[in-house]
Amino acid sequence: MISNSSNYWENYRIGITGAKGALGKALIKKLRSQGAYLIGITHSEILSASKSNDGPQEWVSWKCGEESSLENTLAKLDILILNHGINPQGNQTSNDLNRALEINALSNWRLIESFQSIPEKYSSMGKSQREIWINTSEAEIQPALSPGYELSKRLIGQLVSLKWSNLSVEQKKYLKIRKLILGPFHSELNPVGLMTAEWVAGQIINQARLGFNLIIVTPNPLTYFLMPITELSRMVYSKLLQPKKTKN
Repeated sequence: MISNSSNYWENYRIGITGAKGALGKALIKKLRSQGAYLIGITHSEILSASKSNDGPQEWVSWKCGEESSLENTLAKLDILILNHGINPQGNQTSNDLNRALEINALSNWRLIESFQSIPEKYSSMGKSQREIWINTSEAEIQPALSPGYELSKRLIGQLVSLKWSNLSVEQKKYLKIRKLILGPFHSELNPVGLMTAEWVAGQIINQARLGFNLIIVTPNPLTYFLMPITELSRMVYSKLLQPKKTKN
């Protein structure tokens, strides 16, 4: 087992959206304990800077639709973890669906595009490759008893797969994309989750350290079988649709 007491993430500047949620707090605590500098990105009001060693060293406030306000923050990061989201549960009004799509999918997509658009050779600590981790959830491929949540997670999941498949060889030198496929863990969004946020955060970090780009943490064994197949099929489909280059 990889020791959590090491300084593997030392000198990394890591930003996390949804930083005040259960998983955000757990990731911040574990990554900070391993030497990272954490920036908590939140929709919530920031009353005061956190003095706790378990919290981020820095807070940034933002709102969906105002992703451009985070441009300076994103430019400082080696790793951006997109973890914010809502779960409308069984509510299926147009307003509930619109909010789920905006927060869970479209705001994530705009942040991905913004992070990638930052000059590719830039790195706050001189590292050659920057990373973005996107929490799309197990709901990307399986029911979650929440239609709005499922639709929004499937949308961002497929958008990330498309981005994954279309990065050029040159772009991959400067940008690594990791997708987080998580099963039900205990949080405000899911009070009956089977796993603890702390355990899930530890598994995410360990798999990232092992070099996994598709990070799966769930008690459901089917997900470990279905998700890689889903990603492979999407990649093949995307490659088949790409226009063939003509020789001059």
